[in-house]
Amino acid sequence: MNSWAKQGVDLHLHVERTGGTGLRAGLEYALRAAVRGGRLEAGTRLPSSRQFAAELGVARNTVADVYTQLVAEGYLTSRRGGGTYVAGTPGRAMAPVAPDDEEAAPRYDLRPGRPDLGIFPRGAWLAATRRVLGAGPSDALTYGDPRGPLAARRTLAAYLARVRGVDADPDRVVLCTGYRQAVALVGAALARSGAVKVAVESPGLPEVSEALIRTGLAPVELPVDDDGARTDLLGALEAEMAVLTPAHQFPTGAQLSADRRAAVLEWCRRTDGLVLEDDYDGEFRYDRQPVGALQGLAPDHVLYAGSASKTLAPGLRLGWLVVPPCLLDTILAEKRLADRHSNVLDHLVLAELIDRGDYDRHVRRARSHYRRRRNELARALTGCKPPRRAAGVAAGLHAVVPLPEGTRDALARLDQASVAVNDMSRYTGAPNPNALVIGYATPPGHAWPAALTALIAALDS
Repeated sequence: MNSWAKQGVDLHLHVERTGGTGLRAGLEYALRAAVRGGRLEAGTRLPSSRQFAAELGVARNTVADVYTQLVAEGYLTSRRGGGTYVAGTPGRAMAPVAPDDEEAAPRYDLRPGRPDLGIFPRGAWLAATRRVLGAGPSDALTYGDPRGPLAARRTLAAYLARVRGVDADPDRVVLCTGYRQAVALVGAALARSGAVKVAVESPGLPEVSEALIRTGLAPVELPVDDDGARTDLLGALEAEMAVLTPAHQFPTGAQLSADRRAAVLEWCRRTDGLVLEDDYDGEFRYDRQPVGALQGLAPDHVLYAGSASKTLAPGLRLGWLVVPPCLLDTILAEKRLADRHSNVLDHLVLAELIDRGDYDRHVRRARSHYRRRRNELARALTGCKPPRRAAGVAAGLHAVVPLPEGTRDALARLDQASVAVNDMSRYTGAPNPNALVIGYATPPGHAWPAALTALIAALDS
């Protein structure tokens, strides 16, 4: 017996069968209205006439005749042996859907914070996914610990200890969907404990302050100079927590100096303060071994946040928090409310990549790739008139280019050449920052030389 549950394509239509309207006419009207109204989009494959007739309980010829009529009217298209598809509303152009937060895609995208997705290790990721699905137990995919699967947390804890010097007990690792969720979880937990003020770097990511405000906290600006955040000012700000990027400050590119690191640790011990350490690109230092994570020096006061958004791809939404014991239960309560737990499969795949050494190999290749691009950018900048320079330490996926004469004219020329960069004013309320923040990682390999040429031509005043 042919049952509805076995049909290959589901299609919900209300077909009028009463009021003097014939069944064929009612089906024609329902399909025509669904296409006109956009509920059936262009390219949608319709059920076969046999399947649709069985679902509606009518003769197959009735459905076939309706399809033939709507093909003739231009609502559907049909190929012998290839099925029947929605052609779109005749005479009506389908409006393209613009990507989120994009007015128009630039020809050359040099905005910071994005890796070169062309070097994503597709083969290794696919092989690891197959191994995880093939060998993993079925119950690994059910609801589980809000921290994430223990196997993934163990592997990640060992990796962070080895590569970044993090004191990471697997029980205190919380897997999350990237840095933004980490900030939201920490902010909510802090607000629940009665905290009010959080010091945030200025310049810094405006999204951090926005996320903290949503949790009920009050961000206060912590100035940044060539030695990193002014942690010597934390006492005067009367904040309960500071959000820092010690290894490579975003966006200035400064590294937190030894004196400033000592100052923040002393502040933590003296006031029982907390630090949220954003180690967003800690693996990417090009001129020397990267400085270790601040968390390793004060694991009871520093929450360590990281993600695979820069090393692999932001679309994976893979992130993690290493939490001091004093905040673990509160953050886990917030995590349960947020999404119960993060993606299990992809975190297990990441752990498989790490265990097999594929992740380390990819990071080394990516480090070499981005180091070469930064060097090419730095050399090209020196050829400008007047010569330009890439400020900050040799690290990460972006460079700051100071423009003492101001950025207005340069931004106009860049816009005319369809080269997208960010102005430093996006990250600070301070007057006249006069610098551009350029992401040299984003363009795919074939587009990088032309993007660099267009950038230099616009900066050459």
